[in-house]
Amino acid sequence: MQIELLSPAGDRERLEAALMYGADAVYLGSTSLGMRAAPQNFDNEQLKEAVSLCHSMGKKAYLTCNVLAHNSDLEQLPGIIDAAVEAEIDAMIISDMGVLSLVKKRAPQMEIHISTQTGIVSFAAANAMYDLGAKRVVLARELSIEEIAEIRAKTPSDLEIECFVHGAMCVSFSGRCLLSNYFIGRDSNRGECAQPCRWKYALMEEKRPGFYLPIGEDHSGTYIMNARDMCMIEHIPEMVKAGITSLKIEGRAKSSYYTAVITNAYRAALDGYLKNPTDSYKPEQWMIDETRKVSHREYCTGFFFGDPKEDAQIFYDGVYKRSWNVMAQVEKTENGRVFVSQRNRFFEGDELEIMLAGSEPVKIKVENLQNEKGEAIDAAPHPMMKCSFDCKVDVHFGALIRKAAEEENQ
Repeated sequence: MQIELLSPAGDRERLEAALMYGADAVYLGSTSLGMRAAPQNFDNEQLKEAVSLCHSMGKKAYLTCNVLAHNSDLEQLPGIIDAAVEAEIDAMIISDMGVLSLVKKRAPQMEIHISTQTGIVSFAAANAMYDLGAKRVVLARELSIEEIAEIRAKTPSDLEIECFVHGAMCVSFSGRCLLSNYFIGRDSNRGECAQPCRWKYALMEEKRPGFYLPIGEDHSGTYIMNARDMCMIEHIPEMVKAGITSLKIEGRAKSSYYTAVITNAYRAALDGYLKNPTDSYKPEQWMIDETRKVSHREYCTGFFFGDPKEDAQIFYDGVYKRSWNVMAQVEKTENGRVFVSQRNRFFEGDELEIMLAGSEPVKIKVENLQNEKGEAIDAAPHPMMKCSFDCKVDVHFGALIRKAAEEENQ
């Protein structure tokens, strides 16, 4: 059974995190024509290096080229296609039919994945994309598990089906929104969404400027368009049974820590299912808990199990919940000590957790903390400083060490 775990890679650091913690493939963007303009993304040389790294590890890399392209955007397209071919990208993710046509003409051997931005919600649409040369369709988020299963049953078996299974959801249909355009002139369909749906809104009577009336019963107003995040880690059997062949994690604009944690959780859960592929499979509790150790909004299951009218909206301030911080990154373990590069201040005696790829995190206590010269210190206060402390756990290079925010005592 081949089920792909697909993770986001907004830059080199996030790419390495995705690969280290178990992604089968990553999706990334060049410096233009992708639906996430905020991340650093990859220029042509960085793109070649990124794909080379993926291939050296037996992983795949897909290039996003999924904006709704205007006339002016098409001038950049030949260069992007040529760079993708030179980098040996495994597939291009496309939403615009004009872009698809130009890619097929300029790079006829390029594998094509049809983006969720296209809004595929039926087997007829999926079959039409297959006839146009698509190898994979990324279905719209607004589908139920039954609808996905029907699409799988009524499309060619070699057409791959990819679905978003974790991350932010959009109040608009698969990202087709103009709020950002209207409010601040940033085109949400060209990768520049400012997420106005997350803002706080209130009513104001025109003759009483500055006097705001909350929309709803809460004294602070309500976030009328603010959606929860999706989390499907507890429903892998249902997704596999429906015929989904690639489980996609949203978040190219998220941190490398987010990428590492969520990828690791789904990798462990998916591997657990593949060892015991039954309808009753449930991931271990620590895997579920991991999804709560990143910045996130309240979770729901999106449209998978019906119209989410009751559980998809957030009526509080809409900010991300964040309860853990990265303290350091491991450089090596040697003679019963772990050598790290600091990311946030921590102290002698602190209780920390080490994230291990593919397994449950390990709790440790900082003891015998020393600086790079081997001198005893009480704290590691400086960003990127080198230090070490006692550790009996065999920790791999690049592992992240974190601390529960509520436990911070300084």
